Amino acid sequence: MSASHEGATALIAVLDRFPDLNVWVIGDLMLDEYVVGAVDRISPEAPVPVVRVRETEQRLGGAANVARQVAASGPR
Repeated sequence: MSASHEGATALIAVLDRFPDLNVWVIGDLMLDEYVVGAVDRISPEAPVPVVRVRETEQRLGGAANVARQVAASGPR
């Protein structure tokens, strides 16, 4: 069993001791955007890659992602 799996198991055991636990998430609402594409060259104006975008994906970030993860874990 890996150390991360043991740690997750231990955390779940602790949380199971508090069945009426309420979780509050306080923080920023962010929107993360992931861009997938190919880079063929570097821009002549600045040292940045020129990306030929194939797809983009937007996901909740920051505290919104934490709240989504907590909600997805569901009641135990």
